[in-house]
Amino acid sequence: MKRVLIAEDEARIAAFVAKGLRANGLTPTVVEDGMDALDHALSGEFDLLVLDIGLPRLDGFAVLARLREAGSALPVIILTARDSVSDTVAGLEGGADDYVPKPFRFEELLARIRLRLRDSRGPDATVLTAGDLSLDLRTRRADVAGRTVELSAREYSLAEVFLRNPGQVLSREQLLSHVWGYDFDPGSNVVDVYIAYLRKKLGAERIETVRGMGYRLADR
Repeated sequence: MKRVLIAEDEARIAAFVAKGLRANGLTPTVVEDGMDALDHALSGEFDLLVLDIGLPRLDGFAVLARLREAGSALPVIILTARDSVSDTVAGLEGGADDYVPKPFRFEELLARIRLRLRDSRGPDATVLTAGDLSLDLRTRRADVAGRTVELSAREYSLAEVFLRNPGQVLSREQLLSHVWGYDFDPGSNVVDVYIAYLRKKLGAERIETVRGMGYRLADR
């Protein structure tokens, strides 16, 4: 099981990312300052580092610089509220493998993490399928029974969550956090609205309501 180090001093964001990674079969460890991040990253026990720039004691740029100076090739994804071009360039030229600005959607971060974690066992599947429904992760195209269906970005992300968790009941809170990110309103009915959109485009019977629990992709 792949181990991911999360260096993030905002407890809410760190817990959100860790929970999502754990739900997707990864093993997260959270540290809250730059010195601890550097020590853990150099331990050789981790497969990837999600690194916030605004860390106490030692900022993310300094952590990254010392990590690369030590000869570590650990994949690093910078996660920060700083989204200016100069910060992006500084992070990538400093040895980061990717850069994700806040606020972010968990599915996007997860996709970037999976990309960096690919190893000799081969790449992740590029097409997700469930019966006659398929999603091409490269072209972002959805097909139902051989017919291409146009999905908005949110609709596609919601469908992707269901196909990555076949047969699993997903609560509204889980769907909100995966598709809409950590800064969501738990009282919103946006999930129900988008479920209705998907049912209209993919087939009303394809997504089941599990009363009091959430939704599940039907086994067709």
